[in-house]
Amino acid sequence: MDEAEHTTPDFALSGEQVRRFEEDGFVVVPRIIDLGVALAVRGRFEPLFEGAFETGMQPDEWNWRAGRDAADVTRQICNAWKSDLTVARAVLATDIGEACARLSGWPGARLAQDNVLWKPPSGRALGFHQDASYLNWIDPPEMTSCWIALDETTRDRGTIQYARGSHRWGLFPPISRFHAPENPTAELDAAASGMTPDLVRVEVSAGGGAFHHGRTWHGSKQERSGIGRRSLVIHCISSEARFNPRNVGAIYGRYKRAGETTMDETFFPILWTKTGERSRFIETYLEKGWHGV
Repeated sequence: MDEAEHTTPDFALSGEQVRRFEEDGFVVVPRIIDLGVALAVRGRFEPLFEGAFETGMQPDEWNWRAGRDAADVTRQICNAWKSDLTVARAVLATDIGEACARLSGWPGARLAQDNVLWKPPSGRALGFHQDASYLNWIDPPEMTSCWIALDETTRDRGTIQYARGSHRWGLFPPISRFHAPENPTAELDAAASGMTPDLVRVEVSAGGGAFHHGRTWHGSKQERSGIGRRSLVIHCISSEARFNPRNVGAIYGRYKRAGETTMDETFFPILWTKTGERSRFIETYLEKGWHGV
C-alpha cells in the first residue's frame, strides 16, 4: 500500500444516517454513485453474462449461463471487478470503503467480493439471509455491504428488502436455498421467533442504494413489473481481517497461502484506511488492467 492524497469523497454519510444504520441495521442513501456511473456499469451486464471478460480474467463465480440455467432466476457474477474495468472503478471506490469502515468501527475497509445481480423480467425471489452466515472462513467474521441500484427500484420490480433491527437477533446458519426458493422468508420467519418482521423496501433511482450490516436479514421477492432490474453489491470486511486458520472457504480459500492467515491485497484489496492508505496496485489496474500491474 502507499499513502494516497486526501480527496473529498463523492458522498459522505451524515451523523443521522450512521445512527439509523446502528438502530435499524441498514441505511438507505438516495445517491451513492452518479447516474452516469450507474448507467456505465449497467451497460457491462450483457457482455459479462455472455462471457466477454474485458481483462481476460474470469470472475470467481459465474452463476448463470444462457441455455443452461432457468430464464426466471436471478443472474449473478461474483468479483466482476477482476473481469471488467468499468465495474472495477465503481467497486474499488475510496468513499464506499470509507463509509463501510466508519459504519462498522473498523480502522479501514478491505473488499471481500462484489456481486453483479440481474433479476430478469418476472424473475423469482432471492431467499432472505444474513451475509455473515457465510463468513466462518474470515476472522473477524464481520461484513458491511453497499447495495447499489442500477435501475429505478419499486415494489413491483422485486427490490431488496431489509428486516429492520434484525442485526440484533443473533447469527443463524446459511439458508437452505438462495436462488428461487418457494418461500423466500422461511428462515427469516423462523429467526424472528414469533415476531412479524418489519420489512422495508428500498425504492430509489439508479445510483441510489443502501448500506447494511452483515447480520441484517435481507432478500427480495418476485419481480412483477415485467421489466427486471440490475444492481451492484460491494461487500467489505475490516482492513485487518485475516483468514480463519481452522475453517476453509469453499471458494475464496483458494487465495490462502499455506501456513499463513494474511489476506493478499491482490485478491482482497484495501479500499480505505484512517491513515490514508489503500492497495498500491489499484490505480494502475484501473488504468491498464492486469497486464499493467
